[in-house]
Amino acid sequence: MTSDDGETGLRRGLTNYGDREFSAYLRRSFASSMGYGSEMLDKPIVGICHSASGFNNCHRHFPELIEAVKRGVLAAGALPIEFPTISLGEVFLSPTSLKYRNLMSMDVEEMARAQPIDALVLLGGCDKTVPAQLMGAASADIPAIQLVAGPMSTGRHRGERLGACTDCRRFWAKFRAGQIDAEEIGAVEQRLASTAGTCAVMGTASTMAALAETLGMMPAGAAAIPAVDSDRLRMAEQTGRIAVGLIGAADRRPSRIMTPEAVENALRVLLALGGSTNAIIHLTAIAGRLDIPVDLARLNALSDSTPVLVDLKPTGAGYMEDLHAAGGMPAILRELRHLLHLDCLTVTGETLGDRIAAADPWVDRAFIRPFAEPVRETGGLVALFGNIAPRGAILKRSAADPALFEREGRAVVFTSLEDLAARIDDPDLDVTEEDFLILQNAGPTSAAAMPEAGYLPIPAKLARAGVRDMIRISDARMSGTAYGTIVLHVAPDAASGGPFGLVRDGDRIRLSVEDRKLELLVDAAELARRAAAPASGPGAGAAATPARGYSRLYQEQILQADEGCDFGFLKGTG
Repeated sequence: MTSDDGETGLRRGLTNYGDREFSAYLRRSFASSMGYGSEMLDKPIVGICHSASGFNNCHRHFPELIEAVKRGVLAAGALPIEFPTISLGEVFLSPTSLKYRNLMSMDVEEMARAQPIDALVLLGGCDKTVPAQLMGAASADIPAIQLVAGPMSTGRHRGERLGACTDCRRFWAKFRAGQIDAEEIGAVEQRLASTAGTCAVMGTASTMAALAETLGMMPAGAAAIPAVDSDRLRMAEQTGRIAVGLIGAADRRPSRIMTPEAVENALRVLLALGGSTNAIIHLTAIAGRLDIPVDLARLNALSDSTPVLVDLKPTGAGYMEDLHAAGGMPAILRELRHLLHLDCLTVTGETLGDRIAAADPWVDRAFIRPFAEPVRETGGLVALFGNIAPRGAILKRSAADPALFEREGRAVVFTSLEDLAARIDDPDLDVTEEDFLILQNAGPTSAAAMPEAGYLPIPAKLARAGVRDMIRISDARMSGTAYGTIVLHVAPDAASGGPFGLVRDGDRIRLSVEDRKLELLVDAAELARRAAAPASGPGAGAAATPARGYSRLYQEQILQADEGCDFGFLKGTG
């Protein structure tokens, strides 16, 4: 694809000094200072947009991956030039990485437009980096291809395989319950994340890699290759070659690849994976950049006809390295073939159907089940609606206890993260395992900026008594590596004045997964009275508007979870 001025390579999008030839002369002069020969400076350019950072452990092998991409670009006849963007290291950001996902997407979009790039390689991996890159690429709409970090390899502890971060939660729950001591939890800490790469389970990073491949933005089989495997380097080299082939291919821009049909394919795969709840927010945001709506009612219809086929943690037994060895995404797509839109185009020029037909037929049924013999007969996620979630909420039913799916219980309400931290382990807390734990003011418009706090801990006194799961409801998110009967993303959130903020201690709530319902059993007149009270009225839990900077932009523009938590002015054409 050429720039608006019809040029490619270093002549693309010249800096404006009022004299185009002077601009070209000056640019080549400065590029020459980096040691490029004249022949190299005449070539088209593949930009390698990466998110390596000392605050991102998942990406510590990126220098090697970047060199492999460069080999592929050079072998195919173009000039590779790498450039960094904001990096989002999931556990290193405060208050939460989701707050900065949109900022990173803007960085990717603007640098892709502003710099002389004919095609783009997007190199990311950690949870929010891939969504941010795909959002930015969709908005810039220059030819682009995704390359992911790949999952880390598992560690070992006393005969057990460990993979961040499902096993970190499992061992932390044991520690809280007094089943293991401080010395053992310290030993586990050193083995949970022992290699480069993203979490070893079907968490958010792995889910988004799988969806990027399903959308057609990556080559076949690219999602699950372990980070430390030499196949990951070969895939990087292949990605560089493909990127060169995208130059001038207007029919393979992101807007031509990520179509409504491709987005529906991605939803099907998300359900079949038992994938991360975060992926609903991210996929909605990516699609929203292209004016493609993601309807939660449609999600429910797809979920009823899409079984869970993958037996990986946090909902099963295996790890991502097992999925790769079992056949990876091509094997999963083959099982779903009759439900997918097979004519969707991919970055390699094949259709999705072509890819499935060309894939190696090998599959390990221990980790990828046949469609007729699934892990679970219905999809991993379901949307719930009701008077406290009129725009929907999400339950990862594949990670939940079916015995809790049809319940009525008493609300035990925490009005903020600070309130939760102060009281959850209080021995005098009035709570039983039959109650519903409620966390308010942790949604996108709150000061907390929608952290992965929906995995409310079991109160210490119940954990010590052997309670392993109970119903938890919040407007927060949870990690894709987490598990439990947890309702998330309640929309609109409490801080924006949503009715979820009207729930009080002792209220009765009914959950029905079968009916897709989440209802507060309080009459409308009482809810109206509560809404009118100054202490609990609309926006009572909202964060104060910051005086300046990105935080102010975030507070003014952030949308609700059902709209992908994007900024209003970034959706579609704005």
